[in-house]
Amino acid sequence: MAMRSAIFLMAAATVGLAACGDRAGDPAPRDQGPAAASTASGDDAPAADSGAAGATDGGTGGEKTEIANELFEFSFEIPAEAAAIPALAAALRAERGKARAELETQAREARRDAAASDFPYHAYAYDKSWERVADLPDWLSLSATIYTFSGGAHGMTVFDSLVWDKRADAPLDPIAMFVDKAALNAAIKQPFCAELDRQRAEKRGEPIASGVGEFNKCLDPADSTIILGSSNGRKFDRIGVLITPYDAGPYAEGAYEVTLPVTDAVIAAIKPRFRPAFSSARRPRAS
Repeated sequence: MAMRSAIFLMAAATVGLAACGDRAGDPAPRDQGPAAASTASGDDAPAADSGAAGATDGGTGGEKTEIANELFEFSFEIPAEAAAIPALAAALRAERGKARAELETQAREARRDAAASDFPYHAYAYDKSWERVADLPDWLSLSATIYTFSGGAHGMTVFDSLVWDKRADAPLDPIAMFVDKAALNAAIKQPFCAELDRQRAEKRGEPIASGVGEFNKCLDPADSTIILGSSNGRKFDRIGVLITPYDAGPYAEGAYEVTLPVTDAVIAAIKPRFRPAFSSARRPRAS
């Protein structure tokens, strides 16, 4: 598939995101979209799927759906931990169906417009991969990398996240576990900015002139995607901040991920009813 080829090329050329908690490393940012032009004779021509829909991913209990045709390329992955929770699995499957239907509608409209303007049509793409960040006794934390291509110069990568409350059998936005965004920003912005600048300097090969220039400024971390991780399998003791391309640097730098320990200041920023789910990741004292 063209999308897979593009992903492979970018994975070889960019640095992948660091892990937050017990999940595997995130895929490298993708910045190339598929280049396969449509060969259909009209907008209503059937889009013949050459990929497998609803296939089990490697026998692990997860689900990976892949569809490829001249109109679009679609991929959606649900990890085994989520597939094992009926209500969560149903919600993610509904999300998968909606995303697939919207992609086809948008792609058909774009192909019709391209034909009317006598322009080549390049297949649209949507790839969303949910993965486990932390699986705790009462909580399941997930993150998702979303790649889209809609005929422009390149595709775009964004992120999503959720925390599943196993006792309530309901989802939560990680931000909803905090008093508000301002409280979270106050608790983590200083170490977040320091780590972000360290990563920027590593990618650019030179120190960062903090605050000078569009891509040297710090960000409010709570305005990016927040994920909750764990190093002990019992409590959340790590916070990850997933930053999309363009937000912290030029597109060529790809995405950033900053992982920070949960501190007493972070605990204070959490709504009281959620504090039992967190613990401070205390660093050992120097001897």
